[in-house]
Amino acid sequence: MGVSMAVQITMYLNEADQWQHRPLHLEILNYLHKENVAGATVFHAVAGFTGRSRVKSSSLVDAGGKLPLVIIFVDTEEHVSRVLPKLREMASHRLIVRENVLIEQGIDI
Repeated sequence: MGVSMAVQITMYLNEADQWQHRPLHLEILNYLHKENVAGATVFHAVAGFTGRSRVKSSSLVDAGGKLPLVIIFVDTEEHVSRVLPKLREMASHRLIVRENVLIEQGIDI
């Protein structure tokens, strides 16, 4: 496999975020899977903040479901462009970053 161009999307969420009364990160993963995205991962932070909120840490007793989550997925320009409008709707209040990347090895997209 040679080097190929792709798009990486990084979404910055919060544990407490919901979509239709269900955890947003799981709903996004289910949507991406249903849409045959090459793969996606959710990272659970041990500390961080979103927007202008105060810093949350897993060592704080009162963190209570407000720690940051990050979803990252990589796919072709066409595939990302197709799923991005729904992701913008689902996470309208959260940061979504788009980057052009090179796939060196690992997946054929």
